[in-house]
Parts: sequence; C-alpha cells; structure tokens
Amino acid sequence: MADKFDLIADYREDMGKGASRRLRRDGMVPAIIYGAGRPPRLLKFDHNKVTRALENESFYSSVLNIKVGNKSQAAIIKDIQRHPAKRQIVHIDLQRIVDDEPIRMNVPIHFIGEDVAVGVKQGGGSVSRLRTDVEVVCLPKHLPEYLEVDISALELDEMLMLSDIKLPEGVEMPELAHGPENDQAIVSIHVIKAVPIEEEELEAAAVEGEAEGREAEPAGEPGAESDAETEED
Repeated sequence: MADKFDLIADYREDMGKGASRRLRRDGMVPAIIYGAGRPPRLLKFDHNKVTRALENESFYSSVLNIKVGNKSQAAIIKDIQRHPAKRQIVHIDLQRIVDDEPIRMNVPIHFIGEDVAVGVKQGGGSVSRLRTDVEVVCLPKHLPEYLEVDISALELDEMLMLSDIKLPEGVEMPELAHGPENDQAIVSIHVIKAVPIEEEELEAAAVEGEAEGREAEPAGEPGAESDAETEED
C-alpha cells in the first residue's frame, strides 16, 4: 500500500479569481475537496509545504490525510494545476475517500533491470519507456505506491505489454477490461540507428534555399527600404 501523507489545511470562504489571486500572493494554494456524498469544501494550503511534498513521487499516488483543525479526512489528488511560467501551484483538486469504496488512481511504473537487460548487454539496444504510469482501480487499502516491471530478460526487438504487469492483490487495470486491443506496449528494446543524409540531398536543399531567398528580395537596390526606415525613425 502507498504511504500516507499528512497535509494541514484551513477552510476558505471567499470564491472567485480575485480571492484566489490574493491567496497566492500570500503564499497559499487554493484547493477544493469533494466526494463521498458530502458537499464540496474550499481549502487553502501553505504553498511551500505543498511544493516540498510534491518532490516525493509517491505523494501523487498516495492516500493523503487532510487535517483541518482537529478533524482529518482521507483524500487523493485528482488534479494539480501549475503556472505555465512560474514554479507555482495554482490549484489542487482533492477527492474524499472511504475505506469500502474503490478509487481510480494513476500510479507510476518502475522499470528494473534496465542496465542488465539481455537486449542491452548482448544486443547493444536501448530501452524505450513507452508508458510511465497506468490507471488502477482498487480499495484504498490496496492502493500501490508504484508498479514494478522487471525487464532484465527482455531481448533486442522485444517489448512488454500492459498485461505483463503483475498487479498486487485487489488491484485491477481498467484498460485491459475493454478488450485485448487495449493491451498497449509499455517498454521495448531496439537499436537506435542514425539515418545518414546523402550529399545530393544537402546540395538540393541548399539550392532550394537560395532560390527562395532570391524570390523574397524586394525590387530595387538591396537594403534601400531598410535604410529609408532607419532615417525616418
């Protein structure tokens, strides 16, 4: 089962973009918690504490213990919104969980044996990770921190599929329930070949570029237009 993380929160009453911007300026992260047949509640977290917690990979796929005052609520992360340019958490969505209700979570895949894989050591190939996580359904007590896949026996030009992942007890993979056509590849070993560019192709590209440059030149003496603009400025 995944670890449990404690996360201290406070309730917030103000709604809207303006209120959220004020919270962020004060070093807080606006959040919402919902589910388990109860009304949604608005929360706020200390941004620095959330940022430190997010540095742990298992935080994303673990049951969180949300503490507000003397009350606690088990929850999982459903969405984290980040600022596109800053190292800032913009908003967090949390879902309440109860012990007897299944939950859906994306958990990471850990590949082991990459450096000793047959296709690498003997075949000179490189490992390509085609999937880094997978969605699982289980009760909270069965939620794995990650799924481990041993690729040490994988040979050159071979791959492993979703169905090759050994699931812990009580854990199911929804993708496989929709038929064998959804059994996607998760990792492969191939020799990465460099494609040489023929000298004739380079020469043709150079000639084409020169032709395009001549067509783009304005009529009259080169540079006349730019000189006029400079003087006008």
